[in-house]
Amino acid sequence: MNTSEAAPPPSWVRRLVAELVGTAGLVAVVVGSGIAAQRLSPGDVGLQLLQNSLATTLGLAVLIVVLGPVSGAHLNPVVSLAEWAAGRRAGAGLGLRGAGAYVAAQIAGGAAGAVLANLMFEVPTTVATTVRSGAGLLLAEVVATAGLVLVIFSLTRSGRGAWIAPAVGAYIGAAYWFTSSTSFANPAVTVGRMFTDTFAGIAPVSVLPFVLAQLLGGAVGVLAARFFFPAGVVTPADRLPEPAVVSRTD
Repeated sequence: MNTSEAAPPPSWVRRLVAELVGTAGLVAVVVGSGIAAQRLSPGDVGLQLLQNSLATTLGLAVLIVVLGPVSGAHLNPVVSLAEWAAGRRAGAGLGLRGAGAYVAAQIAGGAAGAVLANLMFEVPTTVATTVRSGAGLLLAEVVATAGLVLVIFSLTRSGRGAWIAPAVGAYIGAAYWFTSSTSFANPAVTVGRMFTDTFAGIAPVSVLPFVLAQLLGGAVGVLAARFFFPAGVVTPADRLPEPAVVSRTD
């Protein structure tokens, strides 16, 4: 066997399952650690947030390391859409259909992850009642998401992709504390957290404003990455094939 030949890219089935499972895992970490924090530290919201943010930091980094080789471990519709937008001119990264398929898998995974966390902690799966509103919170989501996209694309465009997992984990952990919204920074996570009326929940009325703020932040992050790193390392050959028909073969 010729070992010099590059291995074929993962099939679209594997990529989409990786995005679904990875996003479900991320939301399960966020929601589950929030429930655990409430039970372990009742009455101390600061300590609850510390426990929640630490678990999320570590869990997110691990998920990126594990699933990155399969799907890129976007686990976030903003990241997938940002990759599509950033790679359009160069013909690199995800195409529009691929980005759409990733987003659908991520949103489904986000909802599944919240339900899974509810089941593990034996709390009912109900629609959240925690309203998160206000100009400050929405600005925080713009800032948090812009920073996340800038971190990811500054590393990929400068050839330092190996640092993405620890850098993203560290950034989200920090953003829990320096943003007033505790840094959702992810539409799929935002939608998923709608299905748990616990520490991490968000009421449906707050979801759309949060998602719009995150999309705006993603656009700001892409523009910032292009400004700081105008010459990316991707080439037209890096374009992933479109999932016109999802393959069921390996």
